Amino acid sequence: MKYIKKTYLLKLSLIIFIFFLDRISKISVLNFFESSQSQELIISNFFSIYLIWNEGIAFGLLNFDNKTIYNAITLLIIAISITIFVFALKRQNHIGYFFSIIFGGSLGNLYDRINFSSVPDFIDLHIGNYHWFIFNVADIFITVGVICLIFDELFIDKKNDEKN
Repeated sequence: MKYIKKTYLLKLSLIIFIFFLDRISKISVLNFFESSQSQELIISNFFSIYLIWNEGIAFGLLNFDNKTIYNAITLLIIAISITIFVFALKRQNHIGYFFSIIFGGSLGNLYDRINFSSVPDFIDLHIGNYHWFIFNVADIFITVGVICLIFDELFIDKKNDEKN
């Protein structure tokens, strides 16, 4: 029982850490662009900070002007996020931590969707004029969590099956 409580506490701490890291990064970027005359902060030849407001889902997909569709997508995101949170708490192995990472990022973006009706994205990776999708810190954690789940399913899970 003590192990389970410790696991829950660690997962909740991870979720809260990711959520606050995302909030701090977004608040910092929003404050910077609010106080500066520039629309872009160039860090290097391939990395800059460029603020956009994403009303869609990942990478700006499903961006609709219709509020009914926006609200329906938001409700779907809430349902998926709750499911991910349940998976995070139920899984007692490393998979639960991967779901916690995804949920922490999801919670950060969901907070923005509810409060601002869009999500601030600002990390711009590019080579010359070729740009990747602009994203934020929450997106990084969601992506890392999903990659970990895929890697586990493809490689780690099979190794455990071979041992048994």
